[in-house]
Amino acid sequence: MDGQNSGSICSRPHGTGTHGRKKEKKIPDRVTLKKEIGLLSACTIIIGNIIGSGIFISPKGVLEHSGSVGVALVVWVLGGCIAALGSLCYAELGVTIPKSGGDYSYVTEIFGGLTGFLLLWSAVLIMYPTTLAVIALTFSSYILQPVFPNCVPPYMATRMLSATCLLLLTWVNCSSVRMATRIQDVFTVGKLMALGLIIVVGLVQIFNGNYEALTPQVAFSLERTPSVGQIALAFLQASFAFSGWNFLNYVTEEVVEPRRNLPRAIYISIPLVTFVYTLTNIAYFSSMSPEELLSSNAVAVTFGEKLLGMFSVIMPISVALSTFGGINGYLFTSSRLCFSGAREGHLPSLLAMIHYKKCTPIPALLVCCTATIIILCIGETHNLINYVSFINYLSYGVTIAGLLYYRWKKPNLYRPIKVNLLVPVCYLMFWAVLLGFSLYSEPVVCGVGLVIMLTGVPVYFLGVHWKEKPKCIYNFIERATHVGQRLCFVVFPQLDPIELASPPEWTDRSSGRGSVSVNS
Repeated sequence: MDGQNSGSICSRPHGTGTHGRKKEKKIPDRVTLKKEIGLLSACTIIIGNIIGSGIFISPKGVLEHSGSVGVALVVWVLGGCIAALGSLCYAELGVTIPKSGGDYSYVTEIFGGLTGFLLLWSAVLIMYPTTLAVIALTFSSYILQPVFPNCVPPYMATRMLSATCLLLLTWVNCSSVRMATRIQDVFTVGKLMALGLIIVVGLVQIFNGNYEALTPQVAFSLERTPSVGQIALAFLQASFAFSGWNFLNYVTEEVVEPRRNLPRAIYISIPLVTFVYTLTNIAYFSSMSPEELLSSNAVAVTFGEKLLGMFSVIMPISVALSTFGGINGYLFTSSRLCFSGAREGHLPSLLAMIHYKKCTPIPALLVCCTATIIILCIGETHNLINYVSFINYLSYGVTIAGLLYYRWKKPNLYRPIKVNLLVPVCYLMFWAVLLGFSLYSEPVVCGVGLVIMLTGVPVYFLGVHWKEKPKCIYNFIERATHVGQRLCFVVFPQLDPIELASPPEWTDRSSGRGSVSVNS
């Protein structure tokens, strides 16, 4: 394994006999990320990542901070509109800079390595592992609820089931991109069916005359007038339920005809989710008083217990299936972020490799799974979510501000989609107000989020910017990379230069060598 075939992706067997020909058939001439995400799968990735546990948790927080049913419904509709504005901006960035990696790839391309690394650092270290851990814990809690109907499921049982679920889905994603996207398709349909059940039952309630809480006089009656800061926190709660609208941009290179299907998927998915969320909340309020909703720790379960009788067990199962699909979607997309970071030289080069036959980023998937299991063992996941939510929204704003800067920096660059300037400007105005009042209302939480992000500065200068490291460090990295390649059967992928705006140099950045031959 000497890396002498610099720049090669996988070398073909040199033998001319029967054995050589058989081996030649098994090993592809060109190892690359497979384009297996069509329009339907693209829509299900967006919908599946948005609809996780948020719609079953956030209604309580939105109502609590908004002060009335009417204002809460307005917040849900406007939350969808804001997500739509952001997704339009990401559609332009996605087809202008057609790289996997989403925010990270765009910010790195526009603002340079340090800014991109800080987003990558906070996302890989805390943001995505913590979000995955919370979704996995929600899954296990709802699965175990029928087994422990009169008490909270045991701590170890929820952790073990969460870890098992993560390991299963990591194996699926390592085995096949097609299998992972099919799981996403099926469970996204399941999510929509679960929410459809809630909506249908709610509409039946409305047709039977149970809509008093939705009449304008009652809906907008305020027991207390919410402050601007409280409204901002209500929007943050709704934004949590809409988070994931940008995740298709993490897998752009695996989308079939991304310049056509990326914007189409966004135009279909965001309005559909906004419509479903609004109707779901109307259904909640048609059968539950504001007091009942605020006192519930699991809104959908309380809704089911009140209206579905003996069939109420359907709701916790539906929520569990919804979160199972959410875990799969987060694993699929967050692993591509690690892959993109390694490709740019910001993470170990092993994470930029894919299986030589299955074409899946196995090392990146294993890192994401391991980080999530570590967060599961820590236990304080909900506190961590509060800290990193600020980073999440900060990254949205920085990315969309980058769109405006890129327009000024490269005005003549070909842009298949070019949104009206009012779209990013309106989004940034809302974003600035939201984060400003959030910082005012929760200074400690936002401050800790910033500290987590800024810890990446010394890591960047020591690990990335410092080029003249001792030779022993480079030797260690090279040996570790070779061991990882042998264990995971991975090589550097080759991308079509036509598909990339600025194709990277596919070399081992630790040693300057090319990729390792498959048969070495």
